[in-house]
Amino acid sequence: MTNHVHLLTSGHALGSVSRMMQSVGRRYVRRLNTSHGRTGTLFEGRFRASLVQSESHLLNCMRYIERNPVRAAMVQHPASYRWSSFRANAALAHDVLITAHAEYLALGVTPAQRAAAYSNLVADDLDGGVVDAIRLHVNKDCALGNDRFQQAVARMCGRRTSVAGLGRPRGAGAGY
Repeated sequence: MTNHVHLLTSGHALGSVSRMMQSVGRRYVRRLNTSHGRTGTLFEGRFRASLVQSESHLLNCMRYIERNPVRAAMVQHPASYRWSSFRANAALAHDVLITAHAEYLALGVTPAQRAAAYSNLVADDLDGGVVDAIRLHVNKDCALGNDRFQQAVARMCGRRTSVAGLGRPRGAGAGY
C-alpha cells in the first residue's frame, strides 16, 4: 500500500517474526537513507502484529490483504497490484517468496484446483464485519481467533491477547 505493508507470515521459532521485521527495518532504512542522502527514522511506529487462528481466519486474512488495494481504489483487480501475492496464489506467476500454507493447500487436490478455488474466494470482498475485526485485532496486537485460541495464546504469552472493552474494568476504581 502507499503508506503501509501487509505481511502474512509464519515464524518457525518464538520471536522470529519480530526479529525478521527488525532486520528488514534496519536494512531498508539504512539503504534508503544512503541512497537519498538522508538520516533518521523512516517509519512512524513499530510494526503491528496479530496471531491468526489458521483454521478459521487465515484465508480471510489472505483475502483481506489481496483485496486491500481494490478497496483502496488503487486497482480494479488484485492481480493488477504490483506487490500482491495474488498472482502467485492464483497460479498466474511464480514467486519464490510465497510458500503455500496448509489452509491454502486444502483448497484443492491439484495446483489448478487450488488456484481456481482461491481466485473464486478472492473475487468477492469480505463482509464489513470481518474487515473491521481483522483491523481491530491487528491494531490492538490481539490474537484473531475464537475464545479458546485467544485463551491458549494468552497462557503461552503471559499477557492479554483478546480485545478489551473501552475504559476501566468494572470494580477497578474501588474507593471512589
